[in-house]
Amino acid sequence: MDEAVITMGGRKLRLWRAIDADGDVLDIRVQARRNANAAKRFLSRLVRQSGLPRVVVTDKLGSYVTPIRTIAPDTDHRAHKGLNNRITYSHRQTRKREKIMGRFKSSRQAQRSLSAHDQINTIFRPRRYTLTAVSFRHARADAFSLWADYTSEMTASSSRHCSIYNQRQPTWHCLLRLQRRRNAQYDQDRPHT
Repeated sequence: MDEAVITMGGRKLRLWRAIDADGDVLDIRVQARRNANAAKRFLSRLVRQSGLPRVVVTDKLGSYVTPIRTIAPDTDHRAHKGLNNRITYSHRQTRKREKIMGRFKSSRQAQRSLSAHDQINTIFRPRRYTLTAVSFRHARADAFSLWADYTSEMTASSSRHCSIYNQRQPTWHCLLRLQRRRNAQYDQDRPHT
């Protein structure tokens, strides 16, 4: 779990992000504060969506301690500067996206575009360093077929519903579960060295 500062209209907002052990983004949230209440709000939403974690790695921000103790008391909390490098690296893609878009205009726009971008990025960029060339090509082909299925479903649902955004969230979670299952299958097919 980590947070980064993004500026919108002269206001500094915090982008909270959580990733799993593979580096896939679990959830993001844009909030105005960086205190224990903001950390509790983010962690409780994360636990509802993904379940209780075994280990939580954070930086040395003191606001993490109380929410982790109350929401996930059996979780091992590790707060160290070097352990948090994977999630700090995860913020680079956000900075690129922010630069391409010419900054975010509102917190709602940032929340929607970054959560969609991170989930799409997880699907289209499988862990290349763990896959053989053949497995990587299969993963990319599966990603494109998943995307084609998803876009055809969204165009069909847009004619029936006026709000596509409300329909998108459960479908994304299904796509991510399917993609993780396929990555695990490719890991098993990979020859062990």
